[in-house]
Amino acid sequence: MQQALNEDLGTSTNNDFQGCDVTASLIPDSKESKAQLICREKAILCGREWVNAAFNLLNKNIQITWYFEDGEEIKCDDIICEIVGNARHILTAERTALNFLQTLSATATQTSLFSKTIDKTDCKILDTRKTIPGLRLAQKYAVTCGGGINHRVGLYDMVLIKENHIHAAGSIATAVSNARKKFQGLKIEVEVENINELQQAIKSNVDRILLDNMDIATLKQAVSLTNKKIDLEASGNITLETIKAIAETGVDYISTGAITKNINAVDFSLRFIEEN
Repeated sequence: MQQALNEDLGTSTNNDFQGCDVTASLIPDSKESKAQLICREKAILCGREWVNAAFNLLNKNIQITWYFEDGEEIKCDDIICEIVGNARHILTAERTALNFLQTLSATATQTSLFSKTIDKTDCKILDTRKTIPGLRLAQKYAVTCGGGINHRVGLYDMVLIKENHIHAAGSIATAVSNARKKFQGLKIEVEVENINELQQAIKSNVDRILLDNMDIATLKQAVSLTNKKIDLEASGNITLETIKAIAETGVDYISTGAITKNINAVDFSLRFIEEN
């Protein structure tokens, strides 16, 4: 958060006004104000703690009263919270706070759209590593606020053997065997692109199989072959238009980068108000 605030304050530059909000400095330093944070569209709220941190890093005496929890649906013109404190510091932290809130709420909102589309099935939405650099944990938290489930966090907490890994190792069996010897305790998932590769993965008795870009008929065949003995994850070009039919094939999970990268920032605005 401090790094994000520093971007606005120019702390890494040699400018004469380094570390200064030159416009906010026009306001008397002793001025206390009250502001409302307003949502301008329907969304799923996410990012309260990032907003708190942005304001409180500048001034720990700024008070924020929230009217919604992360994960709650908010409507156009809802007042999300009220902020009371030093006017200069409220203005300086405003954009940083809203940047986090609009991005995380966008991720939660997009995840909710996908999740609700398949809520009549047993299938669950998974995220991917296609996140904004530096914001992976934040966006993965937002995914859970929107009703999704987190996949692996990074390259260290799960073995995911994909096409290029298989090619370099020589076979699915060899790659899985090497993983079991080297990383005992970690779950192993293998990506397959056809029924032949699926059968190899089944023989290797992995924890999960990723079905990459398979059509509906092939997905149904994969579900039948595994017979619920191995978790199946469908992935590849998942859209709101196609996801329901994919979920109805009986796969356990659908993973999509769309919920973290194909997002539109939620519109929030902060307005000072006159106190009675």
